Amino acid sequence: MTPKEILAYCKEKDVKAIDFRFMDFPGLWQHTTIPVTQLDEDTFEDGLGFDGSSIRGWQAINESDMLIMPQPETAFLDPFTELPTLNIICNIQDPITREDYSRDPRNVARKAVNYLNSSGVADTAYFGPEAEFFIFDDVRYDQTPAGGYFHLDSIEAEWNRGRDERPNLGYKIRHKEGYFPCPPMDQTMDIRNEMMQTMIDCGLDVECQHHEVGTAGQAEIDLRFQEMVTMADQLMTYKYIVKNVAFKRGKTATFMPKPIYSDNGSGMHVHLSLWKAGEPLFAGDGYAGLSEIAIHAIGGILKHAPAILAFTNPTTNSYKRLVPGYEAPVNLAYSQRNRSAACRIPMYSQSPKAKRIEFRCPDPSCNPYLAFSALLMAAIDGIQNKTDPGEALDKDIYDLPPEEAANVPKTPGSLEAALDALEADNEFLQRGDVFTGDVIDTWLSYKRENEVDAIRLRPHPYEFCMYYDI
Repeated sequence: MTPKEILAYCKEKDVKAIDFRFMDFPGLWQHTTIPVTQLDEDTFEDGLGFDGSSIRGWQAINESDMLIMPQPETAFLDPFTELPTLNIICNIQDPITREDYSRDPRNVARKAVNYLNSSGVADTAYFGPEAEFFIFDDVRYDQTPAGGYFHLDSIEAEWNRGRDERPNLGYKIRHKEGYFPCPPMDQTMDIRNEMMQTMIDCGLDVECQHHEVGTAGQAEIDLRFQEMVTMADQLMTYKYIVKNVAFKRGKTATFMPKPIYSDNGSGMHVHLSLWKAGEPLFAGDGYAGLSEIAIHAIGGILKHAPAILAFTNPTTNSYKRLVPGYEAPVNLAYSQRNRSAACRIPMYSQSPKAKRIEFRCPDPSCNPYLAFSALLMAAIDGIQNKTDPGEALDKDIYDLPPEEAANVPKTPGSLEAALDALEADNEFLQRGDVFTGDVIDTWLSYKRENEVDAIRLRPHPYEFCMYYDI
């Protein structure tokens, strides 16, 4: 929609409020709201002022004034507010120079797409993330200088088989057996349907929904692939809908990668394909039906994967999921159909238009604008430098002899290691001024100070189980 069409739409739908959404640096949506009477066409040109020093990872207090610039094509009616409200996603600008803000994650993604176009490699990058999440009935957690704990609960959880529920009707999902069971074993069918339908009502193109492998309400809802910036916008709308539908039903949803010990974590496998002049570039007559360009894109992704993970797996909890010997793909190899490799080539369809790469390491705690941009920049680098990913690994990697498995590179074992990899390998991200040096330095310092150190300095509850009697 254009600004004029937005104003007409507000009258048609009797909209009373306009909610402006934008992404902070770590990856949470922020918002501010105005009465619809304060919205006019000039708003889209002039923007609205706000305090950038109060947003995580952004401005110093002496440079705090910033502008929200609403993007009319992103508008959708909020399905949860009592007052009819139109949500609009925004870019961020400096009020003096009127330049797009370098630390605005959406700006980084827009620059990555512009760099793809200027490179001549392709003119469109399609992304399709498969975000997983948990729906819990109850969550409690706390951390003080003298104690810390968390407690999760779900009607589906295996650990509640013996609980007095007056009555307990059974049908508890065993660990790692949550993939595709029908109701009544699947007790979150209705809530996932409501999430799915709400997404459709908000303009998202949903492909399917299902229960995921984990006990205790693990779920997945898949969106049809979209152009990269649009998909990042839609993924934020997706997370907003999931959390609010759960909240409305008296439940709670989390995209935390590994909330439950001994069961599957929540990943976000990301499908990527490049197109030019309306034609797919990844289909060919090479391995798994891939083109040479696609093979080189895989080479770039695998080469830079340790650095990429600082954005695609950006929490300390991410590395509780990325653990050798479990389902999460820690092996920096590629394969058709093999889900134990970091890069998989899906073989469901042989259509050239369906040919794509699936990068299986990411998780849904990421900031999608930054994660998708890092992945795209690595693929471009691989194509430009004709990076050879080596031979495909079609064996069951978990059953490889130890001497052979030792030769397969692995993902970093911690957020700290991923940040070190990013610090050592970021030149490919800075091309075209996509990720500025300031963005990378700020990401490194923010993550180290606020997350790595925060965990490292605190006793863990399980340490008392292991060490209290020493």
